[in-house]
Parts: sequence; C-alpha cells; structure tokens
Amino acid sequence: MSNLQTTYYKTPIGIAKIDGDENGIQSISVLDDDTSTTISSSKEIPACLQECITQLNEYFAGTRKEFNLKLNPQGTTFQQSVWKELLNISFGSTRTYLEQTKQLGDVKAIRAVASANGKNPIWIVIPCHRVIGSDGSLTGYAGGVWRKKWLLEHESGAKQQTLF
Repeated sequence: MSNLQTTYYKTPIGIAKIDGDENGIQSISVLDDDTSTTISSSKEIPACLQECITQLNEYFAGTRKEFNLKLNPQGTTFQQSVWKELLNISFGSTRTYLEQTKQLGDVKAIRAVASANGKNPIWIVIPCHRVIGSDGSLTGYAGGVWRKKWLLEHESGAKQQTLF
C-alpha cells in the first residue's frame, strides 16, 4: 500500500500541488485559486517529492530542459500511451494534435488523443503544453491558455510581441 504524500510549490504562474510516493510522482496540478493558506513554507517537503521540487526550480530558473523523475501517472492504458508520447516532444518544440496522433499510429483517434492530453495528471513534466492546433493556435489547456502561452514563451526564450 502506498503512502501518498502532498506538497505545494509556488511557481511564477500559480501554486502547484504535487502528489507522489516511493513509486513516483502521481500528479502535479496547478491551482486556480492562490490559496497561500494551504501552503506552509515551514512545512517539510516529503523526501519522495524533494527531487521534483528541485527540478521544477531549475526548469523555472531556465537551467533545466529535461526532467528526470520517476513518474507514476494514473490512467487508462490508452491515456498512458498518449502521455508517454508527450515525453518525446523536446523542450522548446511544439507538435500539433494531428502530428501527435500520427506518432501514436491512428490519425482517426485525434479527439481521443486530445481528450487524453486534457487529462494529463502531471503538469509541465509531461509536456502537454507543447501540443498546439494545426493552425498554430494554442487551443485548450487545462491550466488555462495564458499559462500555456507563458510556458511556450519560457521554453522558446522569446516573448511574443504584441502590436499594442
């Protein structure tokens, strides 16, 4: 029986809730409400989550381009295959939903693939934010399209310019 541990981590784009145990990280989600009452800075980070915090710090500092964590996302066999394929999209790159579907071998499964992307339980580390629409649009994102834009700009190293 696992002993699921939880910690909270303040990112530049919101508070992340991290769940995991000795079998790996089960979920990283971003909270919409900035409930700093939930986050106790004096609270000790569980040992099984410390490396995740370290690597997220490095990612947000711009010094980490690849995560090396033990992952244990919970989902169907199909969802697991979609999430595993997301790990092949390298830092600073994007892929369309159609390209991702082709990589998985079934172009007719585009809606199922998009749905599985939307259920990705491990925010940032399994990079569903790198999947965009065929027309280059940012399309939906569970953490909010503004976060997706921020993450893609962070990884590209260039801020998108606006005309106004």
